[in-house]
Amino acid sequence: MSSTIQLNPNIQKDIKELPHNAEAEQGLLGAILLNNDIADEVSSIIDANHFYEEIHKRIYEVINRLIAKGQLATPVTLKSYFEVEKSLEEIGGSEYLVRLASAAVSLEYARNYAQIIYDLAVRRNLYILGGKIEHDALESDIDINPSELIESAEKDLYQISEKGSQLHAMQSFGNSLDEAMEQVTKAYENDSSVTGISTGFIDLDQKLGGLHPSDLLILAGRPSMGKTSLATNIAFNIAKKAYDDNDKNSNVAFFSLEMSAEQLATRVLSEQAKISSNEMRKGNLSESDLDTLVSTSQKIIEMPLFIDDTPAINIATLASRARRLKRKHGLGVIIVDYLQLLRPPKNSRGESRVLEVSEITQGLKALAKELNIPILALSQLSRQVEQREDKRPQLSDLRESGSIEQDSDVVMFIFREEYYVERTAPAPGTTEYIDWQQKMSEIHGQAELLIGKQRHGPTGNIRLSFESKFTRFGNFISNEYAKDYD
Repeated sequence: MSSTIQLNPNIQKDIKELPHNAEAEQGLLGAILLNNDIADEVSSIIDANHFYEEIHKRIYEVINRLIAKGQLATPVTLKSYFEVEKSLEEIGGSEYLVRLASAAVSLEYARNYAQIIYDLAVRRNLYILGGKIEHDALESDIDINPSELIESAEKDLYQISEKGSQLHAMQSFGNSLDEAMEQVTKAYENDSSVTGISTGFIDLDQKLGGLHPSDLLILAGRPSMGKTSLATNIAFNIAKKAYDDNDKNSNVAFFSLEMSAEQLATRVLSEQAKISSNEMRKGNLSESDLDTLVSTSQKIIEMPLFIDDTPAINIATLASRARRLKRKHGLGVIIVDYLQLLRPPKNSRGESRVLEVSEITQGLKALAKELNIPILALSQLSRQVEQREDKRPQLSDLRESGSIEQDSDVVMFIFREEYYVERTAPAPGTTEYIDWQQKMSEIHGQAELLIGKQRHGPTGNIRLSFESKFTRFGNFISNEYAKDYD
């Protein structure tokens, strides 16, 4: 996605001073006009926004539009697109397209020219960013914390390093349509229905199609439902697959605002070794248990799962660290535990908690789009759930529900009926107790994941298994289904 560094008009440099190479742009465009295959060869290096001359940018856009339609892009076919183009008329009209073709370079040189164009675009943006940093340092309000200026500069620098931070934020519909068709084709060619990042839970992947880039997903629940456990299960499943596939683009960042990194690691180790974390903390372990823990830790120690346990971190700092992690190690998913413990931006108006949460959810959604990765944020539910006979959560149960529901692409609720029924045990020996036992046997070790909102797909409920001893969720297999494997 293209991005523009917004500048104060007072510090805008003379455009003629910015580095560029008009001859390289002309040579590359001429080469493409003579051999359209060259467009594919250089598409991984540049896009239209890397061109310095506005008319060259327009020509490149039209060329790619024609090629995408399966048509030839030549001076003749381009002529009709530029008959009323004033900028083209100023440099010779349609004859300029012919001159471009005559200035064409070979395929080998075309790649070099594309790299030159890209490098100069990056230099222009670095030049502009330098002016912006200088201006902000000298002219910004004295009340602004310098760390905010650093975070802003780092964000802009990240955009440059990733995309060249193109000088124009607008993207043509044609480019957007190409990207959409790539996703459709990928889904068509994929044998499974999972086109995003797999969570490791079959029914959930079927429902969501995996976790998709730029999506903000909310996992909400009351205390003791297992939000953090499910999140760590998902995080580990993704990290393990990333490790097995050597896919750095699926690395996981886990921002744990409630639990320490050690506690989180202990929980993951417990889940994978199937040894109670409570017994681990107490040291009530057999020699066999200890051997299992050592063996398991050695197997999972290199999982690309990064944990940040900074308490009360604000959204700007979280975003800054995520950018840095993606730049250094690669990043595919961010998990935040949990949303209500995040602090709003330092410049937040802070008029109300609802407004603060709105700024946080908007910030998370913006970050998901910027990094082009899914973000899974855990959320608390209000106490009104406890006042109802049916304890299954609803969208209205979300704390500060308006902004969370509005900004998210997916909202899920984790619900374990067993937790509530267990606490209503009648006196032993009564008829009610027998009924209670029957009910407990039916729901033991089960959990429900209620999908209350999905912007791009259906809602509905799925079942998961739950091992409370190890706080571990798994794919649910019904008794009827399991009999087939006895």
